[in-house]
Amino acid sequence: MKPVLALILILAAFVSLKLKMEAACDRIVPGALSIDLREQIGQSAFIAVLGGFRSVMADLLFIDAYSAWERTDWTYLLLRLRQATELQPRAILFWEMAGWHMAWNAGTAAMEDDSKSPAARRRLQHDYLELGEDFLVRGIAYNPEKPQLYEALARLYRDKFHDHVRAAENFEKASRLPDHASYDERFSAYELSYSEGREREAYDRLRALYQRGEKQRLPRLLNQMRVMEERLKIPANERIIP
Repeated sequence: MKPVLALILILAAFVSLKLKMEAACDRIVPGALSIDLREQIGQSAFIAVLGGFRSVMADLLFIDAYSAWERTDWTYLLLRLRQATELQPRAILFWEMAGWHMAWNAGTAAMEDDSKSPAARRRLQHDYLELGEDFLVRGIAYNPEKPQLYEALARLYRDKFHDHVRAAENFEKASRLPDHASYDERFSAYELSYSEGREREAYDRLRALYQRGEKQRLPRLLNQMRVMEERLKIPANERIIP
């Protein structure tokens, strides 16, 4: 009987919450997106309604966010992602997916929206990129020991902002943490090699990786070292790559 009662309470809370949030969504002006956007539902009341079902409700909201993505309802998606991440700030997947949905999916949709002028499309895409960045930065603040969010932020700076310095910084931060990806240190050096004024530092890091052994001597690393030796005019007798 107790499990049935618990399920009834969860569903009752969710229905009430869903109605309130749908009403809030209706009051949000489409396209009015920025990192200053805040939920129009009081968080204290929100948490009180959830009671002991915070994790369950966060999962339900995240599932509902997926439905919003399928409908390409970006404003509703943003609201759901914000509430899911605030309810479960230690859920890495929520932050990572929120950054991806905003920067890649919503941002790409903005650039493909033929109903807007090219300038308006670029502005809206930039808004979505900043929202994606904001999700990842806030996720890192809650989970500074997790390399996945630094990696996601590095990819965002590399692929969307084309900011190689910040991409290098975040790949490097990830490389210092337990359970980081094997490529983090290499990718940090690659990104630094594209950063004006940091070429020598990048080359030294690439060379150090090369000297660690065969596992680091991948085709891209060898090619990038060759490029850097040419660019820096390394004397022939000092070059590693002929």
